[in-house]
Amino acid sequence: MNKESFRFATPEDIPLILRMIRDLAAYENMLDQVVATEALLREWIFEKQKAEVLFALEEGQEVGFALFFHNFSTFLGRAGIYLEDLFVLPAHRGKGYGKGLLHQLARIAVERGCGRLEWWCLDWNRPSIDFYLSMGAQPMEDWTVYRITGDTLTQMAAKA
Repeated sequence: MNKESFRFATPEDIPLILRMIRDLAAYENMLDQVVATEALLREWIFEKQKAEVLFALEEGQEVGFALFFHNFSTFLGRAGIYLEDLFVLPAHRGKGYGKGLLHQLARIAVERGCGRLEWWCLDWNRPSIDFYLSMGAQPMEDWTVYRITGDTLTQMAAKA
């Protein structure tokens, strides 16, 4: 890797963040599910401060990103970091930027006193699974992810 560095995103990076989100969604065959806009990213990442974005840079140029936020473990009694997305541009894969982003997130978690760093990975994404396993990550067995969105979420909220 040449002159690797990392930096947190600023509001000026919103178009780049959205472009990388779309690139990741295209890779995952989920581009049709992206409804994020620059306005939504501005509101939720920078105004409401509900997530953070860390960029990996090669000689000053952004080549990957990690979007993350804090969660909480009742068992540990403290916060953790949840990695929502990790993406490295295809031309820059295999150069250590994904590993570097994970190392930076681990550093941030330790500095902030977090008890863990976790994420999900699509079952078919063997290259990423192999990468995560090589980093020492452990798959969570006996757990299934559940989700409520859209009309179901709205209907459930109306019953409160």
